Amino acid sequence: MIKSVAIQGIKGSFHHIVSKHYFGDQVAIHECLSFDKAVQCLLNKETDAVIMAIENSIAGSIIPNYALIDSHNLCIVGEEYLDIQHHLMALPNQSIDDITEVYSHPMALLQCKAFFKTQPHIKLIEDKDTASVAQRIQSKGLKNVGAIASTLAAELFQLHILAKSIQTIKHNETRFVIVKRENHEIPEADINKASLKFELEHKRGSLAAMLNVMSDCKLNLTKIQSLPKIETPWKYAFFVDVTFEDLKNYKKAKAILKIMAQDFKVLGEYKNTKH
Repeated sequence: MIKSVAIQGIKGSFHHIVSKHYFGDQVAIHECLSFDKAVQCLLNKETDAVIMAIENSIAGSIIPNYALIDSHNLCIVGEEYLDIQHHLMALPNQSIDDITEVYSHPMALLQCKAFFKTQPHIKLIEDKDTASVAQRIQSKGLKNVGAIASTLAAELFQLHILAKSIQTIKHNETRFVIVKRENHEIPEADINKASLKFELEHKRGSLAAMLNVMSDCKLNLTKIQSLPKIETPWKYAFFVDVTFEDLKNYKKAKAILKIMAQDFKVLGEYKNTKH
């Protein structure tokens, strides 16, 4: 039974929205300034789970989060996809012409670049988080200052939305993973996706051979990401996500891949939520 979850950011952030979708409103939220601190809360048993953004449909993989899960031997137990809608908000009774500065996370600013080209009077300033800017505007009564954040942040901090869905690419989705210290809660019948990590010898065809095994065993490769091994120059770890219809096929592939690869590891076996 999940009682508490660590998130990067504060209430009103996109991680908070994912928590509400996945766990409901009865779970205590532990706000953390960074993913490192969120993971540390989990390791210290201050929380039962942590929610981590892992990839974005526009910006790609959040590579340090793969490394965090791997290096601390944590388990992915679930996933959630969230449609990211960025809104420009400020204190009530102001128009967009009154706004001179907008603060937000660098990724949010980047994703809304085209909108702000039409508002040259606004200065864009990078900040640590989306929702924390909204909170600061409310708590300090900052006039002429805007935030880019979620509708939940606008509700929580009583801000007025000046412009809705200002992201350049309207379909902007982020995949989040739910991570625990151990994975022993998903019934085998529900498992149809896995996150794997392995290393390979630096020789011709080694990756192709692994991919052929996955294909022969009817696994669908939905993600592949390489990560350099810092301590061994020009050697890479590969992180892959696979989906499958038959668990027997997956188990067969897993047995073969374990023999073929170096440092083969299962990061998580869980239910695919993207159909």
